[in-house]
Amino acid sequence: MDSAELVEKLVSWIKDKVLAGGCRGTILGMSGGVDSALVAVLCQRAFPQNVLGVLIPCHSDPQDAEHARLVAEKFSIPTRTVVLDNIYDRLLQILPEVSADPAASRLARANLKVRLRMVTLYYLANQLKYMVVGSSNRSELAVGYFTKYGDGGVDIMPLGNLLKWQVKELSRFLGIPPEIIDKPPTAGLWPGQTDEGDFGFSYDDLDRYLTTGQAASAVRARIESMIAASGHKRQLPPLPPF
Repeated sequence: MDSAELVEKLVSWIKDKVLAGGCRGTILGMSGGVDSALVAVLCQRAFPQNVLGVLIPCHSDPQDAEHARLVAEKFSIPTRTVVLDNIYDRLLQILPEVSADPAASRLARANLKVRLRMVTLYYLANQLKYMVVGSSNRSELAVGYFTKYGDGGVDIMPLGNLLKWQVKELSRFLGIPPEIIDKPPTAGLWPGQTDEGDFGFSYDDLDRYLTTGQAASAVRARIESMIAASGHKRQLPPLPPF
């Protein structure tokens, strides 16, 4: 389907899911990246009077907030800002370090940021009777590139069937600023961190594999390893069969 039809279908789907859930509107985190920008614009179209974008910096790059505000201003999306620096620092002061592995500790601290953002969104959503909308796309979901009960802790994921290249294409169609679409994707978890750096391959490689099954042998092995290791993230906690 063409971009105009896809936008119409996604907006209608968001409306249907929110109203079926007994909610009044949508709330989402605006990170300054292309995925959350696209979700914000779709939600604004679905609920022009009942949408809220939340900027939730946690020792974040100031450019992230600048890009989030750029989208909010262009598309008339109301926002609130909740700065988590102090609460994050305080939690790190009281939470015990139980691993001697620096990489494991860094990942735990990064995931803590994302889970604090989830808590913030649901606190506001409960007051407004809004549905929390996630911005994960099919490419990220396939390899588990999201935090369990963090950015994966949402009510609906409108982009969940769109590959990364489709997200960019739809964002261009809707007029999202090119500096947001074209910058290196990052979760903003630590200075210099990028999605593709974490992957060890490009989004183009990943999208090609998910579409055709084709990839260089090393890339294929890495992708298939990530898919296998992250299966638990894409399903509810298992129950015993008795």
